[in-house]
Amino acid sequence: MLDRNRQHQIARPGHGQALSADLYYDGAQNYSPYGRDHLEAEEGFNPLKLFFYVVQYRWLIVMMAAAGVVAGVIVTMMQTPKYQATTQLEVLVPSAKVFQDIEAVSESTDVRAFLTAKEKLKSRALAQRVVFQLGLSEKPDFLFPTPNFSPSNIFYRAFGVAKTPSIEEKTPEEREAIAINRILNDLTVNLVTNTSLLSITFADQKPKYASDVANQVAQSFMDQRLDQTSETSDLARQFIQEQVLQVKQKLQKSEEELVAYAKDAGITVTGDDKSLIGSNIEALNTALATAIQDRLDAGRVVEQIDKGRGSSLGPVLESEGLQKLSEKLADLTSQYQQKLGILKPGFPEMQQLQSQIKELQRLYNNGVLTITDSLRQKYQEAQNKEADLKSKLAEMEKQQVIFNDKNIKYTILKREVDSNRSQYDNLIAKLNDVGVSSELKTQSAAIVDFATQPTAPYSPRLSINLAVALALFMALSASIVYIIELLNNTFTNPEQIEKELGLAMLGILPLVDDRELIASISDQKSGLSEAYRSLRTSLQFSGAEGAPRSLLVTSSEPSEGKSTTSFKLGQDFAALGARVLIVDGDLRKPNLHRLFGLDNTIGLSNLLTNTVRKEDLASIFRATKYPNVTVLTSGTIPPNPADLLSSPKMALIITNLGKRFDLVVIDAPPVVGLSDAPILSRLAEGTLMVISTNQVTRKSAKTALKRLRAAGANVVGAAMSKFAVNKFDYNYAYKYMNYQYYDYGSSTPKIESKVDDGAGQPAYAKSPAFKRLVRRIRSSVGGFVDRSKSAS
Repeated sequence: MLDRNRQHQIARPGHGQALSADLYYDGAQNYSPYGRDHLEAEEGFNPLKLFFYVVQYRWLIVMMAAAGVVAGVIVTMMQTPKYQATTQLEVLVPSAKVFQDIEAVSESTDVRAFLTAKEKLKSRALAQRVVFQLGLSEKPDFLFPTPNFSPSNIFYRAFGVAKTPSIEEKTPEEREAIAINRILNDLTVNLVTNTSLLSITFADQKPKYASDVANQVAQSFMDQRLDQTSETSDLARQFIQEQVLQVKQKLQKSEEELVAYAKDAGITVTGDDKSLIGSNIEALNTALATAIQDRLDAGRVVEQIDKGRGSSLGPVLESEGLQKLSEKLADLTSQYQQKLGILKPGFPEMQQLQSQIKELQRLYNNGVLTITDSLRQKYQEAQNKEADLKSKLAEMEKQQVIFNDKNIKYTILKREVDSNRSQYDNLIAKLNDVGVSSELKTQSAAIVDFATQPTAPYSPRLSINLAVALALFMALSASIVYIIELLNNTFTNPEQIEKELGLAMLGILPLVDDRELIASISDQKSGLSEAYRSLRTSLQFSGAEGAPRSLLVTSSEPSEGKSTTSFKLGQDFAALGARVLIVDGDLRKPNLHRLFGLDNTIGLSNLLTNTVRKEDLASIFRATKYPNVTVLTSGTIPPNPADLLSSPKMALIITNLGKRFDLVVIDAPPVVGLSDAPILSRLAEGTLMVISTNQVTRKSAKTALKRLRAAGANVVGAAMSKFAVNKFDYNYAYKYMNYQYYDYGSSTPKIESKVDDGAGQPAYAKSPAFKRLVRRIRSSVGGFVDRSKSAS
């Protein structure tokens, strides 16, 4: 609410220059809409809003869903039923033998083996074998099936009539090619996860063909693998037998040469292919290493003895006799020390103790000396043993050098014998494996589960087709709704006005049929009247000092309900005891005089142009049948309305009227395209924008609000008119605006107007329930027409 003193200064006569908008409006960045927080975050995904869209476009969604169901049924009828059967085949990889580099090995059990078997099952050669086994090239119903998807299938499924081509029209080669292609196209082979099983599935319009082909594919695969394995084994056995004879002769010759050379050279080897000299050297090295270690250990002990630490050695400490002497010596020493405090050293008892201690000490020292002498002797023996072993090892090494010279040729001959023997053993083993495998003829695969003849088709599935069709049509309906909302740039709910314009929503005025508008305004218990009273209450709390003393009511475009709002607000404020003046500021298309039932001979334009006599000046302000409500009509339509409204006299008139009346309501022209409303908005303390639902575009409303604020208007808020609260979607979202909630008390009294009073109608047409039903139907039809116009 602005300071009224500043308002009067602006409206002072002679103050006609352009004024800055900052005097009236402190900038959009400081504007805080009524009932909203300017720090409110941008709204994210709102499931409730999405639900409102679903409710709003429920009929479109229902029709699209019905179309989806019909499409799903039609597509299902156009598809030919197909049956499928599955055979499970176990691939026995280890039993399949292959030969690589003259070596018989088993195939790897990794996934590559199963993928290879899968591709072989789908090979053309195997399909040809299946066609031959089942004679499929001679069966017309297999060669020429019904189309999988065709409009003619509807008649086929309805009447069972179909035309099958004759097989005589095709050559045997063409029929075989057709049958092979059919098997390859309808055959599916998959590896069962984490197993060695392959599932072989075949689909056909005949259930018998589905099971027969699936089983025959598995059987033909096993027969093919057996034939290949047997042929490979025969070739391999013949080749290995020839190699065995050659290697056997080479082995015999090499062994004879080796024995002859060893006899001539006098070489004798042990059982582990080592010479006696080499074995002796190995034993001497082991003994020498042990002797060196013993000598080092004994040397460390002697070194401790030489340093005078013989008594602390392990053998000394571990001797039981020395331990006893040490304990007894310690006991006598302790007794001597205890008695020394009482007796003198020269006392006989003390001398006897000293003699015993010395004797024990001598015995202990002799024992230690004996042990240390034995350790020194052990060290000497270790040195002698090490020297002997080194001497013997040197002698053996000389003999080894002589032996190595002779052993060179022996080693060469021995290596050749070992190589020939190894080849011979391997070939004999391979020959045995090939013979066993060729005789056993072990299968490379086994059928785990045979395919049974299916009893019901797997395709088409009505549920899947319906689900896909519904999903597609729901996506199409969502796209249509999105496009409609994208093209619909009008306001459909109050939240859009608050979000787009940043205005406080002061009131929501329900939509009323034009034929019932006068009755609804006159009836104080109607929903429209209650909505206007709610708007009056919001205006009373729109400023710090209550409602503005002068209120301008305008809209963006014509026919948005601003004149009706001015008319009704004047009545509602007058009902509170306020003196209200309603000024018709629309000097181009005035309408207030019609609402009050008055003539428009003189009025505001005459007052501004001084074309009214002084004796008629008081009659310009006309009292109405509504208490405390006075009207100033527009008067004669002038050629220059904008000049008159921007004159200093207009500002003076508004100022003086504000002193005489408690509230001045000015019904202004629309903002867009005219300058009248922005001019009048500078003179009023507050401006109320009336915005109609599904009529005015958002861009038009933004432009109008921008012009008002640029002119210095104090826009206190907005009122949304023609809001269809009786529609299901809006009624769900705005339950507090329920039209029937405002229809309390007795039935609406009829007044004389253009509204039909129901005379001559049937009795049921006069009932309140029937009237409410008619009103709902009219409102629904009107809302549909408005939405169609808005979308177009």
